[in-house]
Amino acid sequence: MKVLIVGSGGREHAIAWKVSFSPRLTGLYIAPGNAATAQLGKNIPIPITDHQELVQFAVSEGIDMVIIGPEAPLAAGLADLLQSKKIKVFGPNQKAARIESSKIFSKGFMTRHHIPTARYSVFSSFQSARNYLDTIGYPIVIKASGLAAGKGVFLPETKQEAVDNLKAIMLDHEFGKAGDEVVIEERLYGQEISLMAFTDGISIVPMVPAQDHKRLLDDDKGPNTGGMGAYAPAAVCSPAIIKTIMETILAPAIDGMKVEGFPFVGVLYAGVILRPTGPSLLEFNCRFGDPETQVVLPLLENDLLDIIEACTDRRLGEINVKWHPGSAVCIVAASEGYPNQVSTGKPITGLDSRMRNAVCFHSGTAIVDNKIVTNGGRILGIVGWGDDFENARSSAYKAVEDIHFEGMQFRRDIGHHAQSTEDKSTVSAYASSGVSIEAGARAVELMKGAVRSTYSPSVLAGIGAFGGLFDASAIKNMNQPVLVASTDGVGTKVKLAAFTGNYATIGFDIVNHCINDILVQGASPLFFMDYFASSSLVPEMAAAVVAGISSACKENGVALLGGETAEMPGVYQPSEFDLAGTIVGILEKENILPRSNLQAGDFILGLRSTGPHTNGYSLIRKVFEDTDLNTVFPVLQTTLIDALMKPHRCYLPLLKGLLVDYPDVIKALAHITGGGFIENIPRILPEHLDAVIDTSAWPVPPLFGLIQQKGSISKEEMYRVFNMGVGMVAIVGRGNVAKFRNKINEETWIIGELVSGSQKVILK
Repeated sequence: MKVLIVGSGGREHAIAWKVSFSPRLTGLYIAPGNAATAQLGKNIPIPITDHQELVQFAVSEGIDMVIIGPEAPLAAGLADLLQSKKIKVFGPNQKAARIESSKIFSKGFMTRHHIPTARYSVFSSFQSARNYLDTIGYPIVIKASGLAAGKGVFLPETKQEAVDNLKAIMLDHEFGKAGDEVVIEERLYGQEISLMAFTDGISIVPMVPAQDHKRLLDDDKGPNTGGMGAYAPAAVCSPAIIKTIMETILAPAIDGMKVEGFPFVGVLYAGVILRPTGPSLLEFNCRFGDPETQVVLPLLENDLLDIIEACTDRRLGEINVKWHPGSAVCIVAASEGYPNQVSTGKPITGLDSRMRNAVCFHSGTAIVDNKIVTNGGRILGIVGWGDDFENARSSAYKAVEDIHFEGMQFRRDIGHHAQSTEDKSTVSAYASSGVSIEAGARAVELMKGAVRSTYSPSVLAGIGAFGGLFDASAIKNMNQPVLVASTDGVGTKVKLAAFTGNYATIGFDIVNHCINDILVQGASPLFFMDYFASSSLVPEMAAAVVAGISSACKENGVALLGGETAEMPGVYQPSEFDLAGTIVGILEKENILPRSNLQAGDFILGLRSTGPHTNGYSLIRKVFEDTDLNTVFPVLQTTLIDALMKPHRCYLPLLKGLLVDYPDVIKALAHITGGGFIENIPRILPEHLDAVIDTSAWPVPPLFGLIQQKGSISKEEMYRVFNMGVGMVAIVGRGNVAKFRNKINEETWIIGELVSGSQKVILK
């Protein structure tokens, strides 16, 4: 076979290297190739964007098989052009390549074929995307829909960061047309793995799972990159997990593309996050990964050309794909300044060193004056292999020692997820009782970054210390400072979080609930502390919860001072957990709410909720115990579980300006939590007043009507359990209602008034 490989990076060098071992190979061409591919075949100086020239070369040279490496030519239809000339192509056609080239198409495809993935929304205008940010309360990922060379993905920590990211994509056009549309999706937490698979559009065969390292620096610090190294097989991805990914993600995708009329031929790459509830798909790629290919192909026992030809001939099912035992590790050597501005032309030494159980794949090299020099950001991928991970890692790092170029940088901890932190031959008595100290340590490590992102100079000691230290010297500037503290839990909503795996939303719930509880006394929050307990600690699950907590704290200027993560086997059911929090705030004594001047005739104003918040979930679970939580009720216009998992709203941003600048406007605030209207409003009333609530004064969201109808619940019981669409009420004198409404940047409702009585609520 005469083979043409399209591309010039480390992935293409690895493919060329593997193909070169085939006894069937009669000619190997790489367009445009790099300094090392020229040693395996013939480099052809045709850029990957010149499709007509590539097709003309393939025809004139009598190429039997074209292997397309990068995603851009696949998305642009190079495979279609080659196939129109009856040339076999390993790589999907343009329609199938949309699985990577359009994130909007890809997410819609996942939804249509019930592939587990993060919930998402799509936007083509900046303002609609900006408005959407105000309706959600969980950590998000923002993605440019089109191909952006791996750079169009943002992980904002605050709402303002999210707005800035949207501006960069949609208004400043940093990624050109790739950013004309964006996807905003929920951020998922867990270990990420890459599972690539060969497919002929009918059958699909998985490769060994790999795990890459995106961050530039050791300990997963520094900016994101195209990948600083990888190892395979990924220790965290067991055969059982591979089976699940095949059944729930890869096979449904191949079947779905066949059903929709564009069968996929080539390598389908699934970027998967391993969650406690099972694997979820982050993204599909339509080609070999980089640097995953560099560690997977050395472990392939078969002739790669046999597999590729079987895919193009639709007979992959006839091939018994085999893998060598052992592991492979790739260390990427990058230029100084990468992933930002880099300089090129630096001579590389040591490439002629004799390597034992290792090979050096070139990613960004060129030949100048008969010398190999740097020509990009990622320069080399040094791969070692061995009977086990440690031997493979040792081979790779020994090979790296001989290679040098000016400014060379590389990570020294590639494969750290695979390294054991304990001697498996001895199990402590504590571990045998069901408690893992190692899991606790890993959970803390995963949490650190999120927690520290909330710190201000006032935090003197936080996570890792026996107690949190907060500098309270600012109190000196107050006249009569009063500390306000509150503690609460999320309640049985955690059961739904455990069931769905939507852990981050629970973090927002507990923080926002606690902030509201001290806000009704007029206080601004200083710091928050959490308590997370489970039967068996899953570090990624705990980290996801704390990530939600830290995001909520950061949104509201609260320091997440620390907390407790407890593992208590036997106390909680498997996979279940509990979450509580304590908050401390401060205010001047003269501004404590409720005020003493409440009187008959004062108006009660309602502020909208985002749903049941954190109350009534025991009743909700009973009402819907026989209902599929993924049911889409027409009145809800979303799944039941998404409606139920909307985070508890925080009213601090809405009310803080009024409380600070116009302290006499609001006489009292009541947080409508457990106990609904009937129990909560009397907590702020003097003994001689009643609150009359007109239940027709605001539009009750349809979710509450659905709960009432399905559960056959009385009206009074509904208003005793739920907030019914009003999560906070303010009592305002008649003369200040206009000022209140002018300062609140949203619709409010006059839902009642105070009358003479005996400290109770009257529903009308």
